[in-house]
Amino acid sequence: MAVSLVVMAAVALTAALALPRRLTRVTWAEQEPVLALWVWQCLVATVLLSCLSALLLGSTAVFQSVRAYAFAPAPPRVTAAYAPGAAPAWVTVLTLLLACGAAWSGAMLLREIIDARRRRDLRREDLRERAPDLPDGLPDGLPDGLSAGMPDGQPVAHSPLLVLEDEYPDAWLMRGAAPRLVVTTGALRRLTDPQLDAVLAHELGHAHARHDWLLQLSTALATGFPRVPLFAHFRDQTYRLVELAADDTASRRCGHLTTALALIELNQHRGVLSCSSTRRLFGDRVQRLLEPPPRLDRTRRTATSLAAALAPLVPLLIAFTPALTVLG
Repeated sequence: MAVSLVVMAAVALTAALALPRRLTRVTWAEQEPVLALWVWQCLVATVLLSCLSALLLGSTAVFQSVRAYAFAPAPPRVTAAYAPGAAPAWVTVLTLLLACGAAWSGAMLLREIIDARRRRDLRREDLRERAPDLPDGLPDGLPDGLSAGMPDGQPVAHSPLLVLEDEYPDAWLMRGAAPRLVVTTGALRRLTDPQLDAVLAHELGHAHARHDWLLQLSTALATGFPRVPLFAHFRDQTYRLVELAADDTASRRCGHLTTALALIELNQHRGVLSCSSTRRLFGDRVQRLLEPPPRLDRTRRTATSLAAALAPLVPLLIAFTPALTVLG
């Protein structure tokens, strides 16, 4: 039991402190942003599963009631393998710290979800007050090239176009049961029809991949544990990589040059194509669209994806090692 806790703590510390900086330096993230997002998620999942597994093992060592409930269906020799006798003081302290960390993580995530819903409700209320009737000649739905479905061809609900009188060029997608593209008159004057299609394809890419959920999770972890390098890098890289991934979605449907021009026209610190982007990120995105990097070969993509997927299994393997040893 004590050995498993020590090993899991070592795995969590390595993944949380040593690996994030190295992962931020990989060059293939620009080529494969979706794969890079997957690797980051698996790394975070490894740390969280290590902590949860350590919390469960520590709880079974400290609390007799938890041990009796957890090992009720297990054979006696498996229960004996996890019976440490009197739990050392450091196990009790570690268990209490992990329990506090789990509660704090849940509270931060809940706060982020509530804040996101509050912001969305406020924006919807603002739109109800500002939205005029559609001018004559403007479409009442998605552009023809994208109304058929999501980026992978799946059907979507009818999504009316909402036009706001505003000289500031901006566009975004209001998520919900019926996604609605909101554009300002300033954006309509600047964007051509193909560029407007690229804007919508970009935002549909965000919506289909559930990037808002990923952003909420990364923000909650970084806010709750600001001194943990993994969570800080995870938040920063998530904001960057989701934009690159959505750019790729738009460029596959509408072309790299069209997407780059649409991005330039909407170069603001809010809106569909520049959400949470710094000026440096904006320049990198435009350059990447104008000179698309080559993709990794299939073998390397598969190997990297599989290795990342196996990483979260490490703490589970450590946790079950005593039982597997006894049963083997």
